[in-house]
Amino acid sequence: MSVNIVAFGNERDGFSEDSQQPSLIWSYLGRSALISQIDSSLSASHVGNPVFTEYQACVFGNVRLVVHDCPIWDIFASDWYTSCRLIGGADIIVIKYSVNDKTSFQELKDSYVPMVKKALNHCSVPVIISAIGARKNGVPCTCPLCTSDRRSCVTTSEGVQLAKELGATYLELHTLNDFYIQKYFGGVLEYFMIQSLNQKSSEKMKKRKKIQKCHRVQPPQLEQPEKMPILKGEASHYNTDLHNLLCGCQCADVAFYPEDLSTVAEAHKVILCSVSPLFMLLFGVKSPADIPDTSIVQMARSLFAVEAGAASPLTPYGAPPCILPIRVVVKDSVFCSCLPDILLFIYSGAFQWERLEEDIKKKLKDPEKTEQVLEKVKCILKTPGKQNSVKVCRSHQIKQLYNTSLKLFFNTPVLADVIFKIQGATVPAHRAVLVARCEVMAAMFNGNYLEANSVLVPVYGVSKDTFLSFLEYLYTDSCCPASILQAMSLLICAEMYQVMRLQHICELYIITQLQSMPSRELASTSLSIVNLLKKAKFHNSDCLSTWLLHFIATNYLIFSQKPEFQELSVEERNFVEMHRWPSNLYLKQLADYRNYIHSQKCHCTVM
Repeated sequence: MSVNIVAFGNERDGFSEDSQQPSLIWSYLGRSALISQIDSSLSASHVGNPVFTEYQACVFGNVRLVVHDCPIWDIFASDWYTSCRLIGGADIIVIKYSVNDKTSFQELKDSYVPMVKKALNHCSVPVIISAIGARKNGVPCTCPLCTSDRRSCVTTSEGVQLAKELGATYLELHTLNDFYIQKYFGGVLEYFMIQSLNQKSSEKMKKRKKIQKCHRVQPPQLEQPEKMPILKGEASHYNTDLHNLLCGCQCADVAFYPEDLSTVAEAHKVILCSVSPLFMLLFGVKSPADIPDTSIVQMARSLFAVEAGAASPLTPYGAPPCILPIRVVVKDSVFCSCLPDILLFIYSGAFQWERLEEDIKKKLKDPEKTEQVLEKVKCILKTPGKQNSVKVCRSHQIKQLYNTSLKLFFNTPVLADVIFKIQGATVPAHRAVLVARCEVMAAMFNGNYLEANSVLVPVYGVSKDTFLSFLEYLYTDSCCPASILQAMSLLICAEMYQVMRLQHICELYIITQLQSMPSRELASTSLSIVNLLKKAKFHNSDCLSTWLLHFIATNYLIFSQKPEFQELSVEERNFVEMHRWPSNLYLKQLADYRNYIHSQKCHCTVM
């Protein structure tokens, strides 16, 4: 058995003339009647720089006492690894300071006490704070309310407050004589040593009993159920989809020309209007009266001109899909030369501002023209009534621009060019968004299918609410099912249109909801997990079907009592029986153990 004590701090003040005065720890070891066989050694991390003085002695006859004393706080901080290791193995911690060294005390309180608390890490190690010395401005004051010596000395109240922060025992030792060393400090220290030894003896006894208990017949150990397969989410490709829409020029309904009509850049009204009120004004979605910022109106008139007679500025609700793109003339030739880069910036998420700056600088090679073009881009992206600075354009807040802006056009006839008819209701939509976000719809609207030349497109096999949730995901890249059954319906719709990321989101939602169900709710719910399993298998949701099989096997005692359990196929039943929890082996071992305990009780005799 041993007791480890770690001491920090210097009990001598900075102005003391007695440099040979023995330390508190050494004085205690030399004077206590309980201490014998004292040995000391000096450990150092650098030559001539003592870190910890180590004392070894015997206490209470045969208990080994090991003391590490660090008188310099700077070395405690510099050799943090050693300090943490010693504090971690300490049974008792002693912190010393001189009441006449206010500067050192303040540094201890502000810098080193937080480090000690961090090293303790909520461990229940007893701490003794020793305030040493008689205050030099008169009679030593022990009254917490006294303010006569607060300027030059450390007051009792300050020491008590420090002890409260550490949950420590506070002692004042006015001098290092026999009374203060042996009776006062020694009494407290020996009390904590006895407490530590009692605790160690108790832990040793518990360990011995545990070892003895291992030799008896133990009940079978119930192993944890098998880990169910982890389903990983799929990264969003929302911005990539819109970028590819621009590059492919599918369903383009806007064509930008220079004044000489030499080149053309195609785009999509719904995408442009989702990012800019200026384009809403240009394409008739909003009127000048709807935009209070006159600078946006002026910029739209000075920079663009919609060619008269080319097409109506606002595509009427349910217009034929073969309508020609609206022709827009760009009056500024310099801006028009940069328009492909600007459109790429908008379609790629409108957050790579630094890249746009670099591309325009390389193309124009004129700082003044570059600045003019960038100012016009800022005006295009400008929110009415707000000033768009470079800092705002570079802000992370614009990164999710489309996720909120395209929602403005979800389930609205504004700029809509296709109508879905479902369950007797109509749902307007925009071909550009559908083609960009869904490969099945891209093939449907661009291939040799009836829907390619139709405005009204019927939808079968899904409910209106489910289809609206599906469209909402295409527009916003997010979905929030209200229940497990709704998530399964949305998963079926996503599989029908081959939108794999939405399918994975629904799978994760179903798994999360089932995992959070307590056993009592799982046993009483009317939700059929076997039915979910069959739907997942039928609609090629391999990850979800595998997870549901493991879920049934893990909760075997609950599902085996339900009628739906009989609906499992032979293959599924074999899998569940093989991976069931608790296993048949455990149940057999448990029965054997109970029989053993019962037989032992039968042999007992009453005294």
